[in-house]
Amino acid sequence: MIVRSFLALLSMFLAGGVPPVIQAATFDMPEDGNALIGKEQIITSNYEDTLLDIARRYDLGYEELVAVNPGVNVWLPGEGTSIILPTRFILPSGARKGIVINIPEMRLYYYPAIKKNARAQVITYPISIGRDEWATPLTATTVVKKTIDPVWIPPESIRKEYQTAGNPLPATIPAGKDNPLGKFALALGIPGYLIHGTNHAYGIGLRSTHGCIRLYPEDIEALFDSVQVGTQVRIINQPYKSGWSNGILFLEAHPQFELDREKSAENFTPAIRQIVAEVPEELSKEVDWETVQATLLQSDGLPIPVTKRLIRE
Repeated sequence: MIVRSFLALLSMFLAGGVPPVIQAATFDMPEDGNALIGKEQIITSNYEDTLLDIARRYDLGYEELVAVNPGVNVWLPGEGTSIILPTRFILPSGARKGIVINIPEMRLYYYPAIKKNARAQVITYPISIGRDEWATPLTATTVVKKTIDPVWIPPESIRKEYQTAGNPLPATIPAGKDNPLGKFALALGIPGYLIHGTNHAYGIGLRSTHGCIRLYPEDIEALFDSVQVGTQVRIINQPYKSGWSNGILFLEAHPQFELDREKSAENFTPAIRQIVAEVPEELSKEVDWETVQATLLQSDGLPIPVTKRLIRE
């Protein structure tokens, strides 16, 4: 399995330094009903780069960077290789408040409180989420506790899993470099679930946790400093997002996950309904349905324009 192969190679990079973060993931909120933030970029790789280095440098997750760069070697992109950076996003639908975690996208959106005389902002971070057998629950909850240097007490179910794999865990793992929770943790109102850091920084952007939400060390530190106890948290399932930007409707598609251990076939109906709801009936002929279909089939996370002309002034 690709994920297991990736994790097996991951240990090669754990002792490496932190690549300098070039782009902050903070954006002014779009106005006038618009929903796009950021912009796509293309960079040229250096000889020593891996896609993991580039992902962390630009605050991206592993899967989202690989999806838009098919054919590029993860470990040896090579000197002078063009790398697409998927740094443009459609905001999830629903209330733009508190923390919103979109599971299929493997992204967290944080809407900090608006400061006096300042424009509203949104901050987005790549995350890791629960793997198939440990699916992160879809729910609405709040941050109930903030902890620096958390101690991890693995539940019995996780200890049994590690024991079966021949890698037994102690009953308690103290704070420090061997603690998988990292240095900062936000406890949610769902018992046992956290938004936390990691001691395996190059694993962000994968379905690799036991249900918790995992961030890069520098991202969880920034979020921890800003978020207050009581902050609302919505964990949602939006593989398809649509939104306007300057009169053009965009569609963003991500692979569907089998959530809550329920198996379901690929279903594009929700995306079609979204677009129909967005576009006035008299202008529906302006939707490029061939592009819609191609975007849904590609599901690489890039926001794609799906209208043939400006239809909302």
